Amino acid sequence: MGILALIVITLAVSLFLNLLLKKIDISPIVGYILTGFIISLGLSSTNGIDQHILSEIAEFGIVFLMFTIGLEFSLHHMKSMKKEVFVFGTLQVVLTAIFFTFIAMKFFGIDTKTAIVIGSALSLSSTAIVLKVLNENGDIHRPYGRYSLGILLFQDLAVIPILLMISFFSSSATSLSDLLINTVLSGAIVIFILFVLGKYATARFLAYVVDSKTEELFIVAILLIVLAASLLAHAFGFSYSLGAFIAGMLIAETKYKYQIEADLVPFRDILLGLFFITVGLQIDINVVIENFFIIGVLTTAILLAKAIIIFLIILVFSFTKRAFKTALALAQVGEFSFAVFALAKANNLIHDDILQILLAVVVVSLVFTSIVIKYVRAFTNIFFRSPSEAMSEPITSAGAANHIVVCGYSLLGQKVVKNLKSKGVSYVAIEHDRKHVQEGLDRGDCVLFGNAASKTMLNSVDIKKAIAVIVAIDNDEKIRTICEAIHSIDKKIDIVLKISHQAQIKDFEDLDIKAFINENEMISGVLVDEAIKCEIVKA
Repeated sequence: MGILALIVITLAVSLFLNLLLKKIDISPIVGYILTGFIISLGLSSTNGIDQHILSEIAEFGIVFLMFTIGLEFSLHHMKSMKKEVFVFGTLQVVLTAIFFTFIAMKFFGIDTKTAIVIGSALSLSSTAIVLKVLNENGDIHRPYGRYSLGILLFQDLAVIPILLMISFFSSSATSLSDLLINTVLSGAIVIFILFVLGKYATARFLAYVVDSKTEELFIVAILLIVLAASLLAHAFGFSYSLGAFIAGMLIAETKYKYQIEADLVPFRDILLGLFFITVGLQIDINVVIENFFIIGVLTTAILLAKAIIIFLIILVFSFTKRAFKTALALAQVGEFSFAVFALAKANNLIHDDILQILLAVVVVSLVFTSIVIKYVRAFTNIFFRSPSEAMSEPITSAGAANHIVVCGYSLLGQKVVKNLKSKGVSYVAIEHDRKHVQEGLDRGDCVLFGNAASKTMLNSVDIKKAIAVIVAIDNDEKIRTICEAIHSIDKKIDIVLKISHQAQIKDFEDLDIKAFINENEMISGVLVDEAIKCEIVKA
């Protein structure tokens, strides 16, 4: 089978499976893993396909995931979630890792280094699945959603020292102290280059690219920054993911953050899908069949043990119902465990038979989560009937509510914003011209750099919770694209549109616009009023 035929078959199987799983609300992650598994069953060999190259490409799904996590890692978020991230997160990762490490050594006779790697991997939960579901059903606003988010954020940060730990374990250095010194020194150099030198160069570089007004060049520039940072970190002995994470933090405080997220999410998800397909390719059906009972028992035991540990941690600081919901949401083993296991295998720290069983356990736990997490509140209410309060401010977005979204911040958009401010109405504006964005920031206006036609960008300004959207641009094609993007998110969102002539109403009648404001009619009315005033003054 040729490479093109294999790609076509993989795409077809992946699309079919994910469309099927979508009907029963199971995450695409499971579909990608099953795709790889099915493809592996149909191939007796790789037919000349270099698995190493495939793994290298797939690893960049994790790289871009870490980059987007870095974009969310701002000092403001950390300050508002100190307890959730650094207390709950630290306790959960450390206690869970210690527990599973002890079990692996005591009852399964696994050597210390391998047991620590396994325990650390099992302490991680699924950021991709949990946050996606919590955002979709609005539970990210609730206390248990906030707790879950804080713990997940710490877990994502913990991945980096876990990967470094694997490098330590596999190093042939005679002195651990020398290895630590070299690592700290290399880390300091990487951070200095990326933060001290890169911070100023990145802002100027992106400004220059944005001024070209060519969207694909902006995407190319971001890819260059991410990959260059990853390559730099790797050159100093760290993982690609560490460089990508630092690059994300570097850009997190810039005005380009939201547009970068909007542009990279599809690219990241495709590469992440490729990563999970390669995971599926590694699953050996014979090992799974031989250890079917063991896999089932282990999965159940891990889910139960992890849920109990999380429940007890949260219970110390909160009440039973909230602890129960948080435990159910985070009981699974996450996608980053695949990256941990892959690196451990590459460094000969984990035996293939153990790896096969663990991969199967993680896949089953992800399937469990995909099915259960949507019904966490309903399941909890069976046992706990007392109501629980809701949090008003989500940490994963702009945090706005009952506001007006203004698409466009040129002359008209600026006047709209000025009027909204004078009336004390909460708002957020989206503008794709860097100079206009800078003008708004200089005035103290809430203006974000981004493409208003991007659904990711619109979701980042909490458009579902907006009172209405004002489209303040002149290009008919862009107006249609923006309105279609808004209504693809929620058809109930009200749109107020400025038009120049009556014929445009017919052009946009299929878009279900709430109100059309004809600038020529309004101007003609003002002109007539002013002319009449002149006559009155003369009289």
